[in-house]
Amino acid sequence: MCGSFRRTSRALTQLYEQALRPLGLRATQLTILQVLSLAGEVSQGQLGEMLAMDSTSLTRTLAIMGRQRWITARRGKDGRERWLGLSSAGEAQLRRALPVWEKVQSRLRRQVGAQAWKSLLQLTQQVTGVVKTQGDSI
Repeated sequence: MCGSFRRTSRALTQLYEQALRPLGLRATQLTILQVLSLAGEVSQGQLGEMLAMDSTSLTRTLAIMGRQRWITARRGKDGRERWLGLSSAGEAQLRRALPVWEKVQSRLRRQVGAQAWKSLLQLTQQVTGVVKTQGDSI
């Protein structure tokens, strides 16, 4: 199962990144922009949880996005906590990227079929939920 999901994930990532490359944007960065746009300001820990992303990869990606000025960051009350938000440059980048993302999404949905698309989304959410809640006991 893991190998199949990883292979599919790599293929999807390559497809999206090829489309996003002219914007200077990676698929992971787009996902972070989308999450911050929807969630508002969140802690880095919360963002990592939402994305099921390890701390090292998230920190590295956020550093790049910070240099691009796509995100805002501020320290929390205890100094160790970091709160992240979408900057105006990040909002602009997201607006540029969404039509590209939507075009890839629409093409994939047509090729896979609406019912299979819906089922696949439900299955991936279900598997993610099971792994996140029961991962230690599996």
